[in-house]
Amino acid sequence: MIESRDYNKEINDAADHQYAYNFDFGIMHPFMIRSFQPFFNKGSLLELGSFKGDFTRRFLEHFDDITCVEASDLAIKQAHSKLGENVKYIHSMFEQAELPKRYDNIVLTHVLEHIDDPVKVLRRINDEWLAEGGRFFLVCPNANAPSRQIAVKMGLISHNSAVTQAEAEHGHRCTYSLDTLERDATAAGLKVVHRSGIFFKALANFQWDRLLQTDIISSEYLEGCYQLGQQYPDLCSSIFLMCEKGK
Repeated sequence: MIESRDYNKEINDAADHQYAYNFDFGIMHPFMIRSFQPFFNKGSLLELGSFKGDFTRRFLEHFDDITCVEASDLAIKQAHSKLGENVKYIHSMFEQAELPKRYDNIVLTHVLEHIDDPVKVLRRINDEWLAEGGRFFLVCPNANAPSRQIAVKMGLISHNSAVTQAEAEHGHRCTYSLDTLERDATAAGLKVVHRSGIFFKALANFQWDRLLQTDIISSEYLEGCYQLGQQYPDLCSSIFLMCEKGK
């Protein structure tokens, strides 16, 4: 039985941890789109977990048919105020969502770690929502990111895949690494076609936010971190699987 959850409360900032940082909006979002773009199908896009529409906005130049499913009605209101009628919204938990059709592209970014039964939701994506020939873009924070491993060595968290108190307040249920993410995707019947990482990251998000207010970080440095992440996916801020419909 799934416990009762307040999704409006989970999107609030915690005392010592924000739900989202400028690093996410300004750095990770563009690099995610760059990682996805070679695999985009023409046609429709379903975004599962759209938060307040900041990432959704980046899909508008690529797709005319965008649908978002979001559990927080407050987040939907804010997204709608930014994006207007360009996006269709469905207020629902994924476990209960009834969608009108199958989609050519499905995106689930930094959401799976919040889900009580991730394999069940991934199975719905494979069996009910992904069109034949469709592509599924799955991204999660990486347990083995150097910033996280450094926090372990500092004694701030107990182990790489630990769920911290602040993360738990934001609704995190687990912290994935490449092996456990692929385990759940294949258990749901999905076919993993491509695996990678997005952006080499040795600093925490709050440290990045402070640095981005200075002239220390250049565009060349950001590009170098992205390229290095392609070489060492297990040392990235986020891990990325591109999947297709399995049997």
